[in-house]
Amino acid sequence: MSLAQQAIREVAAAHEFFNRSTRGLTESHSAYAPEAGMMTTAAMVAHTAQTIKWLVEGAFRPEGFDMDFEGAAAKTNACTSLAEARAWFEKAVASTKEVLATKSDADLMTPLPEGPIMGGMPRMAIIGAMTDHTAHHRGALTVYARMNKIVPPMPYMEM
Repeated sequence: MSLAQQAIREVAAAHEFFNRSTRGLTESHSAYAPEAGMMTTAAMVAHTAQTIKWLVEGAFRPEGFDMDFEGAAAKTNACTSLAEARAWFEKAVASTKEVLATKSDADLMTPLPEGPIMGGMPRMAIIGAMTDHTAHHRGALTVYARMNKIVPPMPYMEM
């Protein structure tokens, strides 16, 4: 199995786990945040999607990672619809799989530029960062669900 195939499988698993864990949240939960100043449900899903795209773009474009975190947060915080955020997430995952399918093992083992974001690590390292980040936010979203009296399903098996 090529590194690209392996990466696509990992992205697919993270995608499935995220969707299973968060499927109890509905459009009516879009604006929910446990406290003022925290990300809403819609914004957190949008942020997760945005980060997937950010990692892929940063790994493969000549200028590297976009470091405008304030601008990125403004875009995700402006997302007020969970349906819109989920569509963004689905598009980010599909696009990631398409990009990865075009990469050779050599492409994926090419070191990232030196710098604050995984500097010098192979491009393939973005997959671990992507799955960790997605898991982090699906975990937070399961807390949001529980605070709304929704019991999230076990993410690793279909129920």
